[in-house]
Amino acid sequence: MSLADTVSIAARNAWALTFGTGIGAPEPTPSTVLSSAPHRELRRYDGAADGDPAVLLVPPLAAPAFCFDLSPEQSMARFLLESGRAPYLVDYGDITFEDRRMGFEDWIDDILPEAIRQVSADRGGQPVDLVGWSIGGVLALLTAAADDTLPIRSITAVGAPLSYNHMVGVRELRALARLDGGRTATAAIRATGGVSAQLTRIAYRATAWDRELKRPFFIASNITDTPTLERMATIDRFQNSLPGYPGRFYNQLWGRFMLNNDIGKGVVHFGAREIAVADVTVPVLLVGGPNDAITAAAAVEHGTTTLTGSPEVRYETAPGSHLGILIARDTTWMYLDKFLRDVN
Repeated sequence: MSLADTVSIAARNAWALTFGTGIGAPEPTPSTVLSSAPHRELRRYDGAADGDPAVLLVPPLAAPAFCFDLSPEQSMARFLLESGRAPYLVDYGDITFEDRRMGFEDWIDDILPEAIRQVSADRGGQPVDLVGWSIGGVLALLTAAADDTLPIRSITAVGAPLSYNHMVGVRELRALARLDGGRTATAAIRATGGVSAQLTRIAYRATAWDRELKRPFFIASNITDTPTLERMATIDRFQNSLPGYPGRFYNQLWGRFMLNNDIGKGVVHFGAREIAVADVTVPVLLVGGPNDAITAAAAVEHGTTTLTGSPEVRYETAPGSHLGILIARDTTWMYLDKFLRDVN
């Protein structure tokens, strides 16, 4: 590349990052909305053949649903299409103060079962493979455990926290909560109606503080490398789109998961109701990340000791951050492809 070309590219990228509209534009995989209602929009990605098996992508709360379709090169949805499968996505949309009474049960008993049945019906009654990321993986497992009549063929949980005893920072949070039994945090969440999108975004960025500190140097070092800057911009768009948690959902997460570690003990309590993960009776793939600063790999691997009703529980590891392991083509996606082929 000539010096003139280098200067031109650097100037164009610098302008786009400062005064322009940014580097790169979103290129979502084409999809069709099958049904649309609050917190349960169901999409089918276009391009699958009639006989291709169904895969329902289950995002977590506090993350945009496009986590499965960040860019053409970082899209699990596109990978599944290219692998001869029919991917679907359930999108919860924005969470507001009006949603403060929504809890785990809304997803486990209503939103996800409805999506699973719709996907199965759209595929002529085929059973559905679920792929969940982070809390999405936990929701997928609890949904299957709560109703064994659902047409579920397998579950893949990537970066899913299945024991909070292994989560970074939880021990310190429990120590603080012991001062008042956790009532202050619970009251604060109830008063505000949940955890705001802004707070979620701040907390997510804090887990990758080194990335934020190195950002100016990274940009300067790659100012002529447009593809690298486009990948950076994709992650920025993801972080800037993180939604919040409903108040009741987060208080359940705080009390039953963080403080009491119900999920790690294998039985989650919602009032008088109990859901045992041992009641999951389909094959399960777990993927953890040794470098994941949000969900420790050991917290994911713990599922191999609690999912005792599953005929097979595989555990694999992938490099990268919490988001990085979801978009790890050479590891996570390869594990998923082999797992789904073996389940056939």
